[in-house]
Amino acid sequence: MEVLTRTAIRKRKRRWRRLFKLSILLLTISLCAVAAVVTYAYQLEPPSLSVQETSVLYSANEEVIGEFHQGQNRHWIPLENMGDAIVEATLAIEDRRFYDHQGFDFFRIGGAVVTNVRSNSMAQGASTITQQYARNLFLTHDKTWTRKMDEAFYALRLELHYTKSEILEGYLNTIYYGHGAYGIEAAANLYFQKNAEDLTIAEAAMLAGIPKGPNIYSPFINEDRAKGRQETVLFTMEEAGFITSEERQSYVNEELSYAVDDDIEANVVAPYFQETVLNWLRNDLGIDSSVLESGGLEIHTTLDTSMQKIAERLVKEELGGQDHLQTGFVAIDPQTGEVKSLVGGVDYDKSSFNRVTQAARQPGSTLKPHLYYAALENGMRPNSMLKSEATEFHYDNTEYPVTNFDAYAEDYVTMLEALAVSDNIFAVKTHFLLGLDQLVDTAARFGISTPLPELPSVALGSRAINILEMVNSYSAYANGGSVVEPHFVRKVVDRDGNILFEAENEKEQVFNPDLIAVMNNMMEAMFEPELSEGRYARVTGASLAQFLDRPTAGKSGSTEFDSWMIGYNPQIVTGVWVGNDDNERLNSNNGEYTHARAIWGQFMKEAMAGEEIIDFEVPDNVVEVDINPHTGLLATESCPISRPTLFYAGTEPTEYCYEHIEGAEEENPERKFDEHQKTEDEKREKFLDKIFDWFS
Repeated sequence: MEVLTRTAIRKRKRRWRRLFKLSILLLTISLCAVAAVVTYAYQLEPPSLSVQETSVLYSANEEVIGEFHQGQNRHWIPLENMGDAIVEATLAIEDRRFYDHQGFDFFRIGGAVVTNVRSNSMAQGASTITQQYARNLFLTHDKTWTRKMDEAFYALRLELHYTKSEILEGYLNTIYYGHGAYGIEAAANLYFQKNAEDLTIAEAAMLAGIPKGPNIYSPFINEDRAKGRQETVLFTMEEAGFITSEERQSYVNEELSYAVDDDIEANVVAPYFQETVLNWLRNDLGIDSSVLESGGLEIHTTLDTSMQKIAERLVKEELGGQDHLQTGFVAIDPQTGEVKSLVGGVDYDKSSFNRVTQAARQPGSTLKPHLYYAALENGMRPNSMLKSEATEFHYDNTEYPVTNFDAYAEDYVTMLEALAVSDNIFAVKTHFLLGLDQLVDTAARFGISTPLPELPSVALGSRAINILEMVNSYSAYANGGSVVEPHFVRKVVDRDGNILFEAENEKEQVFNPDLIAVMNNMMEAMFEPELSEGRYARVTGASLAQFLDRPTAGKSGSTEFDSWMIGYNPQIVTGVWVGNDDNERLNSNNGEYTHARAIWGQFMKEAMAGEEIIDFEVPDNVVEVDINPHTGLLATESCPISRPTLFYAGTEPTEYCYEHIEGAEEENPERKFDEHQKTEDEKREKFLDKIFDWFS
């Protein structure tokens, strides 16, 4: 027993000796590797500290927009001229162990790893000032392990070749503080009209908090957010021992006096658009914030500053006095998908939530054009007629009653008139006739990614859809049947002239140009007041006709909570949504349903002023005939109204309207309906059978 115990002890000792030797070997190899890397880094030339150029956002007409300035607003000053306040504030919030590490804070790295593992995210970073400086000076936007290794290597080189004071001086002279101000001296002059060494601790804490997000924490953009960030900086200064608790509270309460600069606009041009662009650059292209802020990029956007200023002014004039209504406005070039103007809300300073890109709202009747395009594909025509009377539909063992606005009703109406007056009964009947899957499929083809259920109410726009998607879906009508992808950036170029991104503006022909032309002609009718003279309902765009001097088509829409207007010509598609963020009902008594149309109409008038007038394309397979839009038959001199209407060749009416000729035989509505559905091809015959089966 004693022999076995001794043998076991000897074996255990041998294992520990082998483990110890292996550990020594691994440690030796590691130390040799580190020594080799350090030696190699030391033998290299000192890395250049020359700074990169400003990243600039350009509009489509090559104007510098927003807070960026062409060139860099930088005044390099030595560290000793910066004053203790900004140095201590920066060290506290960015890297309080700066003087104790050699470029890497392993305590901070460990803490960040634990935090990120617990939150299952990359919520906390661990970059030191040296690493940030290295990233700003030398690196690209690539988010790769190679980039991380390069960052570590450059940080090591900086630490080997430059003193801590030189690194801190370079960092504070190159960091971006917003509004074109690079470096602490430029920032001190911009915000407080003083030199950096004259900053108070409260002022320094305010400035030290800005680099984390100049578009977010600038007091010129949002003073409340900036104040909250300042308090965070002051708290870290207390933790680091730079100030006492009593001093911190005193600095929190200190009222700051900001400089007045006529060149600084608190409400910059297109703040929602700029934020959308920057988010896209970060999330889709993977460009680091540091590179965006001081990486020398040229970001050429699609924004038309003239259109943007018109849109922002109209939103302010129409909704600026409201305390609850919000809006989402977007104008798109239908030929390319370029977003020319975007207003994501009434006031960016009060709410940065972008309703165009982030919100989904019920589109109401603006979805009807997609339904009627599906109807054209399935054999219906602009003069197809259905009876407009209160109807109770039966679906899935439930009843779905449908009426029109104000309970208006009519005998038989054409699809052309039904679209112009936004007849709900006609729409739901058509939805059932086609099959509830047809609208769902057609909407998806128009670029609407929101899954729509096969329900009767979808014909009336009951399912919430992203505002940008809904507006852009009309681009296919404006451009002749192609689907385009909405985008905000044309090109991104780095400081060496390399193109990092360039939009291709691809168009995919999805829809029949002949039927698109017919739809455009039908959608122009909403702006024709004469169409509804003496009729059961008024065209929904009668009040907008005064703003239009060129061929324009569109559709309005409304729900209890939403008001929409989407309209277009071959050059621009513009959509406006107005409603409440909390889904509070709109009040029809005080005109809340009129705002969207008012903004849209005035914008189309001003934005198109002086532009070439372009007609919608009419392919050779489409014919134009004059019809009575109320009967759907060829118009005669006796008809009170005659409207040039497009039809796919071979489907136009051949029978004349005798309804207004004295002594003419009164027509049977059922015969009239039958005549309008006659077709020669098998598809239309099947559709006719489907209609009569449904009515029986």
